[in-house]
Amino acid sequence: MNRLQLEHLIRAAATIADDEQLIVIGSQSVLGQFPDAPSELLVSVEADLYPKNRPERAELIDGSIGELSPFHETYGYYAQGVDAKTATLPAGWHDRLIAVSNPNTRGATGWCLEIHDLLLSKYVANRPKDHVFITGAIRHRLAQRQVLLERANLLPLEKDRISVICRQIEMDCAATAGS
Repeated sequence: MNRLQLEHLIRAAATIADDEQLIVIGSQSVLGQFPDAPSELLVSVEADLYPKNRPERAELIDGSIGELSPFHETYGYYAQGVDAKTATLPAGWHDRLIAVSNPNTRGATGWCLEIHDLLLSKYVANRPKDHVFITGAIRHRLAQRQVLLERANLLPLEKDRISVICRQIEMDCAATAGS
């Protein structure tokens, strides 16, 4: 997915949900802060999002422009309407959202996760594809080790789980330092 495609999804989802503000929480939220993000971070053809003021309308988005919809078949990408609790995020993430709003979004705003918050949600999810995304972002120097470690301690998780995530951050940053 690229930035123009994300803007198209924001525009379409805002219209469907009758909400001019959407929260983009999946990997493609990287396009908010980094419109020209490295291609290895843009392999997903879906944007996970939900209407900020009408979260119950996420299912409408999923049904209208979601996977296997005519929209998906036409454009090759789609929006996945998700729940506000889909991602586990550090405290304060709302204050760090990056706005995507322009004529391509018809003035609707897609609020994208800041890169450190996005990466931490991926550390929590801990799927193989998340690890590939994380290490790619670190290798391209889109995130800082210290910020990741500080915000990891703001995750709503048990201390033991946070410790595991902090160790993984240290290993990932050390492994990509020479790249």
